[in-house]
Amino acid sequence: MSSILNSAPPAPAAPLTVACGIAVAAIVALGFGGARGAAAPSLRVPAPAVDVPVAPGGLQTAILSGGCFWGVQGVFEHVRGVRQVLAGYAGGKAVTANYELVSTGATGHAESVKITFDPKQISYGEILRIYFSVATDPTQVNRQFPDEGPQYRGEIFYTDAAQKAVATGYIAQLNAAKVFDRPIATRVDPYTGFFKAEAYHQDYLVRHPDAAYIATYDLPKVAALKLLFPARYRPVPVTAL
Repeated sequence: MSSILNSAPPAPAAPLTVACGIAVAAIVALGFGGARGAAAPSLRVPAPAVDVPVAPGGLQTAILSGGCFWGVQGVFEHVRGVRQVLAGYAGGKAVTANYELVSTGATGHAESVKITFDPKQISYGEILRIYFSVATDPTQVNRQFPDEGPQYRGEIFYTDAAQKAVATGYIAQLNAAKVFDRPIATRVDPYTGFFKAEAYHQDYLVRHPDAAYIATYDLPKVAALKLLFPARYRPVPVTAL
């Protein structure tokens, strides 16, 4: 792992005019975005009533999807207690875990992130709290803002019974409290494998902060993290590369 202070190698020839399945020109034409960006719910949801206690032990992982993986990765790279965040694919088979196929929406994969965190510093429930507060809009079905298709669905892939209990209990808690205007659509399913995305997708927010998609949809999420969770905000992000 490196930090933003270390220079990452140049990205391979990946077109910067494509933003997780939608052209930047189309974003502008459709009128998405605004001064604060359209992608950050900016709602500090209550802490989960049931959580995996913060405890000593080895590093743990959380597998989450919530739209384009650029922004979700970028948010959690700024969270204290997180050691690494990888962009990738989950929910489908290894043979179809590449960007071109996943972008068809027919592989079963969701653009996802694998978050490695220190349970002595942050709990699984707090990871989910940040996820629901600033990383995604959990009421959208098979989309996140301009990006449409099942590959952009919201999903929590639990790795054990404790994570399942926290995730399902938290969603029930937030729905019962009517924290959001609509019911939470985020799925909770067993983890069946995570496949790291291509190198040019890793740390995209860190390496391309001026890209139109990042500036419109993802930097507002990082700003919301800093505003709503100042004690959790890490100014210098950890990076995958």
